[in-house]
Amino acid sequence: MDRQAKVTIAGAGALGLACAVALADAGCTVTVCDPAEPADNASGVAAGMIAPSFEAVLDASARPHFDLLLGARDLWPGLAERTGVALRRDGAMAVGDETWLEDVAAGFVRLGLHAAELPAATARALAPGLAAAWPRALLTREDWRIDPVQALSALRNAAAEAGVTFRREAVGGRGDADLLVVATGSGAERLAPELSALSPIKGHILRARAPWAAGVTVRGQGAYAAPGDGVMTIGATMEAGVADAAVDPAKAEPLRAAAARLFPDLAGAPFELSAGVRAATPDGLPLVGYGAEPRVILAAGARRNGWLLAPLVGRMVAAFATGADPGADAP
Repeated sequence: MDRQAKVTIAGAGALGLACAVALADAGCTVTVCDPAEPADNASGVAAGMIAPSFEAVLDASARPHFDLLLGARDLWPGLAERTGVALRRDGAMAVGDETWLEDVAAGFVRLGLHAAELPAATARALAPGLAAAWPRALLTREDWRIDPVQALSALRNAAAEAGVTFRREAVGGRGDADLLVVATGSGAERLAPELSALSPIKGHILRARAPWAAGVTVRGQGAYAAPGDGVMTIGATMEAGVADAAVDPAKAEPLRAAAARLFPDLAGAPFELSAGVRAATPDGLPLVGYGAEPRVILAAGARRNGWLLAPLVGRMVAAFATGADPGADAP
């Protein structure tokens, strides 16, 4: 396919927008279609972790893919500069009981990394409001973060400035486009039969008002807390096989309790509970590349690493579309 290809993208989440920018920069004429409001996109119901190391340490399914995740992270500075996404590179740290922290430290060693051990005072300086109950913490600068709402807006604006057209509608097929890029969640098998391999995973996150929130992301036992602009994002639940994105109020209290263990000042803070549904492949890596349907390229199924993998997926999809080398990570 030449660089003047006319491309339709189904899906305006992290993967779809990253693909749109990369394809437009490669000279393609791009239209992004999504029936949902931008604010309702599942990519916005996230903490925006760009976290290859903690993902590989805490999630056994991600561990074999650490090098790929790290390579995807390394593409983020370029994408952030290109699009205006605010990339926070101040790191993340773990707090918890001694046995759990030792397991985390061992996980870093297995990856060939070193997490710095911090005394309590230093940990609280890096994460204001952190509970005094934690005598020490482990810090890595390898993990970064973006704000999902700001990132979606920045990517969308950058794509529009590059000539990408947006339509609030569902895609029924390739139509008159040269190529269709499927960057949706599960349930879009009509566009690509390969998507039948995807499983939905529902997740809730809680955003609590915290004017004092600042510093690094904090990982605890079964929860995380990520500071933003006057807000602390706490997450996350995972319900495998659940495709209903409706908010379940019963999920709020466990997240609030986890947040208060990490940051006592969050107890009683006003909060907003959100839910989103992501799609996952059996091995946790997204489907990227040409599918069985003619002129259909897949870019779906990134599980909870959609933001982390977005620049890599965008680069690969643009390479497939233009006949360039998609790189060693291509299937």
